[in-house]
Amino acid sequence: MTASTLPPKAVSAPGKVLLAGGYLVLDRNYTGLVFGLDARIHVYIEPIKTKSGVTLSEIIVKSPQFREATWEFGYRLVEGEGGIGVTQLRANHTLPLRKNPFIETTLTYTLTYITTLLPHPHLSPSTISILASPAYYSNPGTSPSSSTSSPSPFLKYPVSLPEAHKTGLGSSAALVTSFTAALLTYYLPTHIFDLETDAGLRILHNLSQAAHCAAQGKVGSGFDIASAVYGSCLYRRFSPSLLSSLPAPGSPGFSSKLKALVEGRDGAEWDVEIRKAAIRMPRGLRLVMCDVDCGSETPGMVKKVLGWRAEHKDTADRIWDALQQGNEEFAAELTRLAGEEEDAGKERYAKLRDIIARNRALIREMGQASGVPIEPPQQTALLDACSKIEGIIGGVVPGAGGYDAVVLLVEDREEVMAELKKLLAGWKEAADEENGVKIGKVGILGVREDMVGVRLEDPTGYTDWLD
Repeated sequence: MTASTLPPKAVSAPGKVLLAGGYLVLDRNYTGLVFGLDARIHVYIEPIKTKSGVTLSEIIVKSPQFREATWEFGYRLVEGEGGIGVTQLRANHTLPLRKNPFIETTLTYTLTYITTLLPHPHLSPSTISILASPAYYSNPGTSPSSSTSSPSPFLKYPVSLPEAHKTGLGSSAALVTSFTAALLTYYLPTHIFDLETDAGLRILHNLSQAAHCAAQGKVGSGFDIASAVYGSCLYRRFSPSLLSSLPAPGSPGFSSKLKALVEGRDGAEWDVEIRKAAIRMPRGLRLVMCDVDCGSETPGMVKKVLGWRAEHKDTADRIWDALQQGNEEFAAELTRLAGEEEDAGKERYAKLRDIIARNRALIREMGQASGVPIEPPQQTALLDACSKIEGIIGGVVPGAGGYDAVVLLVEDREEVMAELKKLLAGWKEAADEENGVKIGKVGILGVREDMVGVRLEDPTGYTDWLD
């Protein structure tokens, strides 16, 4: 098969919610309990449409749900094992370049890795379309005029991408993972890379972690990439030093060092732990996420908590160790319940309620000691009120905490959801203002847990969004 006849491919990856292990997941001595979400980012890739006889070294990336969301890139092989150099092209000299570091960096890293695997690396030009589930954005959107009998699962937004209001479901990690997987699946034959094998997932995870860290300018814990690749799991981070020896793209030796890193060779063995079997969702339960119209500055919160921990190590270690024990008990109890009959008695979830309550108390203690609103009083009131509804087991402020969202563990029954919606409908009026912060409207996001990570999709399912 020639490069010009490569068939279209499509891949999707899920968003995430860190149900337990916020802050702890930054330290390799601790773990995080992360659930994938059924809000997915899809990437469709096909040959670029050119006139006969015209040869290009160009990749066009589009996000057709938004205004002015097209990026054009030229690419070339850099001498001295510098990898693939990617340059954003200016389609119209009157318009400023709109940078997207996640797209540009992922292209650079993934195309570089691909060229280390092909004997005569010629990358044919392609067009890539990115589509995101509506739950990633709180902006109102509209359905496109459908040319098929079934409505599109994606919405059109009357704003540019920078103007879109994200709901905090891990869009950058889902984007980098699905984008990387689509490129690998499109350009490499399955005997070299197969997304549906353990080896393929390991390569995808390592490459996505490297690209995502480079794009965001820091070595994060990586739990969001892990859940985008593998779905729901118990996660222990990799050592940050793994990525520190990687040269900058274009530097001599970048491609060979990247290949060794991604494949875990030459001293770059990955010490990450991803335990999918350690977490299951019991039948009859589901996650519900409530989007709070407020907001937190997560990087500032993390820096302050870590600063407090460095100054008060004994107190911090006591809280963190207790939280780690609680997180492990949480995962174990969910998994135990998953193997039990649904009608195992009215007090089936008593232990789970107790574990959630104890973990929340520890989180509030950490917040008070560090001076960081991890579970602010406003969120405490909201969680307490929700937890009093029959059929709601409990809830937490996920991830780094703050005012962004809450996540609830709920019996999957219509009457429970109806009572929750009734409570939240009047919550804006019921909430009081403290510390200068007031919770605005609280809405239920249209998402739930998804145990499946990255997956191949049917390329014929995106016709409404392709030129």
